[in-house]
Amino acid sequence: MRMKTSFGSKLFDAGNLLFMIALMLLMIYPLLYVFSASISNPSLVVKGEVLLFPKQITKEAYMLVAKDSYIWISYYNTIKYTVLQTVFTLVFTAMLAYPLAKKRLLGRRTIMLLIAFTMLFSGGLIPTFLVVKQLGLLNTTWALILPSLISTWYLFLMRTFFEGIPEELEDAATIDGCSALGVLFRVVLPLSAPIMATVALFTAVGQWNSFFEALIYLSDKQMYPLQIHLRNIVIASSAASQVSGSQDGDVYILETVKYSTIIFATAPILVVYPFIQKYFVQGSMIGGIKG
Repeated sequence: MRMKTSFGSKLFDAGNLLFMIALMLLMIYPLLYVFSASISNPSLVVKGEVLLFPKQITKEAYMLVAKDSYIWISYYNTIKYTVLQTVFTLVFTAMLAYPLAKKRLLGRRTIMLLIAFTMLFSGGLIPTFLVVKQLGLLNTTWALILPSLISTWYLFLMRTFFEGIPEELEDAATIDGCSALGVLFRVVLPLSAPIMATVALFTAVGQWNSFFEALIYLSDKQMYPLQIHLRNIVIASSAASQVSGSQDGDVYILETVKYSTIIFATAPILVVYPFIQKYFVQGSMIGGIKG
């Protein structure tokens, strides 16, 4: 039997649908505009004539970006930082979350309170910088990884997920001769693909888009990530447009180079996300329901 839907319910569904469509358009428009601006005639972009679709398509900006040696150096640096950050975050967060998921752990409540305390209070920017400096990490890869290695929020999500795994599976693995680390890496982690994918995505996107830490801890241009290079291009474009009153050709092309670099920077995340979306949604829902 089909249940009859009330008028109020239909009205709510229609309003909800319209709201979601409007929200989707608000998110898609900036991406579409940046892509259109990156392949349009630079003079039309500067004059504000490109609003949605590209006009007088040209590849000049992308060719200039491809010839920039620093774009590839920064690309490599960003990939390196992102991979290392993601891998180490998953490993160390899992190794901390797994014992905290066991109620038999002595001092479990005290440890959780101390960890939760860091969500409200931190050492601050200057003390953190001084610690990084005293450890000799300035101008090294580890300066961008170690200070943010474990996130308290990701730790709570992962611990909550681990608590939902039946202990009988772990007991069976222990009887078969697995150590505690063996149970974690051979039993628990293979069953935790949703939450691992969720934490990996959040960590990778955060590190990929990060530039403030690199701005503080790095002074060697050869170690700059992609976002610092993009920031320099945006600053150069803004400065050139203010200095040049006549808006010459170099200023025009610099404006489209800015947009093409943005596409270069965001393309990998946009390509990877669809493949792990199902794990991301599942992990977020499980962590939210059981937390």
